[in-house]
Amino acid sequence: MSRRILLGAAGAAALALICLTGLDASAGGKAAGGKGTGEKGHHHGAFEKCAKACTECLRECESCAHHCAHLVAAGKKEHFKTLGTCIDCSDFCAAAARIVSRHGPMATTICESCAKACDTCGAACEKHMDDQHMTRCAKACRDCARECREMIKHAGHGTAPAPR
Repeated sequence: MSRRILLGAAGAAALALICLTGLDASAGGKAAGGKGTGEKGHHHGAFEKCAKACTECLRECESCAHHCAHLVAAGKKEHFKTLGTCIDCSDFCAAAARIVSRHGPMATTICESCAKACDTCGAACEKHMDDQHMTRCAKACRDCARECREMIKHAGHGTAPAPR
């Protein structure tokens, strides 16, 4: 009996996702904050570039955190801070990539936070530019912060509902 309920719930969730995705496409981008078909391509492109940059930064930060953990274990305690910033930044990037990919109403909110996290992580990794992992991570962070800020410009401020 519980298997039927679980399958029914999964089917309902999939149907809801299909309906929501179809609604966004049929509304000419209005549901995602666009003003119609004319701006949808440009608006959509900014969201896509942002989500891609966030995903790339997530990968680099995870890799760099792993690298930093090995360095800390080898006694290089100066990498402890970058270990933490990389882990935190990857979490911001993961959330931003998910929300921006679905053109969520809180996309500008998460991208503002993600850009700040990337600034912090990039600055921490730039202190170790003699290390290839750190250099790649710093670059990915800078690219992600730039794309998040670009997406915010295209999405406009205030796409999230105002608190009551």
